[in-house]
Amino acid sequence: MFCGEGVKFGPATAKALGPATELVARAAKAERFTGKRKSSLELVVPAGLKADRLLVIGTGKSADLQQQDFVQWGGAAMGKLPKAATDAVVFAELPGGAMSAEQAADLAQGAGLRAYAFDRYKTKRKDDDKPAANRSLTIATGDVAGARKAFAAREAISGGVLMARDLVNEPANILYPEEFARRTAVLKKAGVAVEVLDMKALKKLGMGALLAVGQGSRRESRVVVMRWNGGKKGVAPVAFIGKGVCFDTGGISIKSAAGMEDMKGDMAGAACVVGLMQALAARKARVNAVGLIGLVENMPDGNAVRPGDIVRSMSGQTIEVINTDAEGRLVLGDVIWYAAQRFKPQLMVDLATLTGAIIVALGQEYAGLFSNDDKLSERLTKAGEATGEKVWRMPLAPEYDKMIDSKFADMKNTGGSRWGGAITAAQFIKRFVDDKTPWAHLDIAGTGFDSRQSDINRSWGSGWGVRLLDRLVADNYEK
Repeated sequence: MFCGEGVKFGPATAKALGPATELVARAAKAERFTGKRKSSLELVVPAGLKADRLLVIGTGKSADLQQQDFVQWGGAAMGKLPKAATDAVVFAELPGGAMSAEQAADLAQGAGLRAYAFDRYKTKRKDDDKPAANRSLTIATGDVAGARKAFAAREAISGGVLMARDLVNEPANILYPEEFARRTAVLKKAGVAVEVLDMKALKKLGMGALLAVGQGSRRESRVVVMRWNGGKKGVAPVAFIGKGVCFDTGGISIKSAAGMEDMKGDMAGAACVVGLMQALAARKARVNAVGLIGLVENMPDGNAVRPGDIVRSMSGQTIEVINTDAEGRLVLGDVIWYAAQRFKPQLMVDLATLTGAIIVALGQEYAGLFSNDDKLSERLTKAGEATGEKVWRMPLAPEYDKMIDSKFADMKNTGGSRWGGAITAAQFIKRFVDDKTPWAHLDIAGTGFDSRQSDINRSWGSGWGVRLLDRLVADNYEK
């Protein structure tokens, strides 16, 4: 149940509480619960109610409410549901009256996102850690038909988020480039055209930068192209590109052992793109969209690319490899160039767990946003505020661009120092973008995996970016 400041309930909620209203008031006083936003009050086996547990969530002042609040409340309600509980009811009512059908659907979406768990490899669990079978949460609303209709699109988006989480959470011995590519075939069921480019095709295209990253691995590299044609015929698509390094040892410039297991998540950008394409198709988005992911494994065997090597990208530009652990930008450079040349998109957004430097700058609250277009940046920022997947714009400038000039090739793959590392990485990617095409780079190193947990996410793999980019498309590019 929800209450405003002063522990005020809506009429239907107050009627349902009945004689338990006084009990809630006494408990609120004892716990100093006043109904402030994001606060909660929990009563176990409340007298006067046929319920084992009562949860009251504070909504604060009604004037301050945002759509994201309802999603978070749904997650909070699901999070308070004991694992042994089989069902619960959420009253979709605010102190001022019933929630709208859309708000009730937001509650349900939040609950679904919170309920996600990745436990497929657990073979033994303690009895008190086993969730009850067939758990259910019912949203009590006066507009059932409207809420179901509103929930259909939200469920499609949530499906994309959960798909992305599954991919990020998989271990690298299970989800290597060829297997990742195979799993994208499931998108065909939703109407997405899927094309997999194998080694022969990548060599023919001249993707020398991407292939250099993967040449030290026994696993072959892949590029997957996904197309959703939900818009008018002939309208240029919106393009989304994801970094898919299925495991990153750092290559010859090998990482330290501590925490290297997390590098199974270095393909979170690619996972987001797959989840986004699933969401767009499942909700029948009225847009033409393409998603491209570069899938590689960065390993340090005798055939691995070395510091000092010079490789030729698909664009024809040459790259001096200074550090083999700066590999994601090599993958993105080739895939972005290919996307631009083949599809002539109206915009491009790439996502990558690219640099530790962005975590130093922004922590895990925001993803770094780099762009050549103010309008696209503004739209991404607004979409981030609406969904809670926030971005913060970072600078691009000629002064940083000079830092990646090479004495021996057209560019080098690092700036040569720890200063401005996220910026020089973005400057590198920008060299593969036509300035006439609006482009944004999202560095999601702090948000793509092992990120700050919230009321709607308790997973190591966050699925971050699916809701952000779906909102970007819905608000600005559907016709």
